[in-house]
Amino acid sequence: MLRGGITWQQFGSNAAVTLELRMAGYQNRQGSYRIFFRYHGKQYGFSLGEVPEDEARTKASQVDYLLLRIKQRFVAVPPGVSIVDFMQFDGKVENTVPVVEKITFDKLKDKYLATHESSLELSTIKGIKQHCGHLVSHLGTKFPIGELSLADLQGYVDKRAKAKGRNGRKLSPATILKEIVTLRTMWNWAVKMKFVTGRFPNDGIRFPKATEKPVFQTRTEIERQIKTAKLSPAEHSDLWHSLYLTVTETTELLEYVQTTAYQPFIFPLFAFVAHTGCRRSEAIRAKIADVDFESGFVTIHEKKRVRHTLTTRRVPLSAYLTQVLKSWIAIHPGGESLFCQSPKVTRSKTRKGEIKPLTNDEAADHFDRTLQNSKWSVLKGWHLLRHSFISALANNGTDQRIIDDFVGHCTETQRRRYRHLYPSVKQNAIQAVFG
Repeated sequence: MLRGGITWQQFGSNAAVTLELRMAGYQNRQGSYRIFFRYHGKQYGFSLGEVPEDEARTKASQVDYLLLRIKQRFVAVPPGVSIVDFMQFDGKVENTVPVVEKITFDKLKDKYLATHESSLELSTIKGIKQHCGHLVSHLGTKFPIGELSLADLQGYVDKRAKAKGRNGRKLSPATILKEIVTLRTMWNWAVKMKFVTGRFPNDGIRFPKATEKPVFQTRTEIERQIKTAKLSPAEHSDLWHSLYLTVTETTELLEYVQTTAYQPFIFPLFAFVAHTGCRRSEAIRAKIADVDFESGFVTIHEKKRVRHTLTTRRVPLSAYLTQVLKSWIAIHPGGESLFCQSPKVTRSKTRKGEIKPLTNDEAADHFDRTLQNSKWSVLKGWHLLRHSFISALANNGTDQRIIDDFVGHCTETQRRRYRHLYPSVKQNAIQAVFG
């Protein structure tokens, strides 16, 4: 039973009971009274317990009066005090609700990283630290994060939009957006931890207009553009980042790596990424037990596809990769990691002391050192092999759902960069309509 001027419709019931319109009311739930009220369009409530109905009616009237005074701006809810506490204690919260400590940006960063370092990829943690470094240079380590405003965020975006990256050109809007998203993620976590209150103040923020990345192209297409067009160094770099290798070129690359690699694990690692389309981090996370020659599949361990859950996907082993991995496992130095190096590193003074999996930085260094001073030196990291894997499947007309199943998370923006590689599908679509 609901009383005090609130309609049942306001609280989700279909009962056709309409009383005098007010902002607060009370309800009897099996002998226990509960106060309901609406504030800024949202419903709130608190329990009074087993009290007489007159007391519940009086309390509802008090809440209604307080809401009116707030609306008239004669009364204000103190910072750090919830509207429920304010109403429950008749607006007298000085001695009942603790004042929320002002947490600085530096403290928030440290608390957030301490909580999340064990559950996120090393590359993700590295990215968060980089973003925080840029944010702190603008906001300052002692900035009270609870006082963050839209003006602060817009000032940061405007400043970063004028900065230059390592390639000498202005930062892309996508990079600036990632930094703001990092701060938003930290803020939302801080709200749950009750370090700050309210929504992240990014409503209305304006970013510079971004330039769409070029579609993935062959080496021949890129070299033709470089030869015929006047490109800035940044445009030149963008083109090489959009390179994908044809199946023939991938085979040629693997033959080159096989004959020049200075570490025994390097060639199997190149072949593994090229024939599964996995990410660098997924490759170095792989274990020998993940390779099932009997079933003809390899299990890839993911960290990005589902939040808060470690997931896997299975990719068929090509005949080529099967032979490469069997040969590599036969001379594997030991340990459960599929790709690792022995304690004594060939052509290096490094002594690891024990067998450990590769790190992301080590894998990146091995990629560059293996291909330096060759025609393959234009390749921009391990991700190119993933692009090439996807492009090869797309060129062959493979269903996008199967591709997604093989490579995991793929955004719609990323799919658009591959979509032009479906020539037969597109031609068939036109032929079906126009003949």
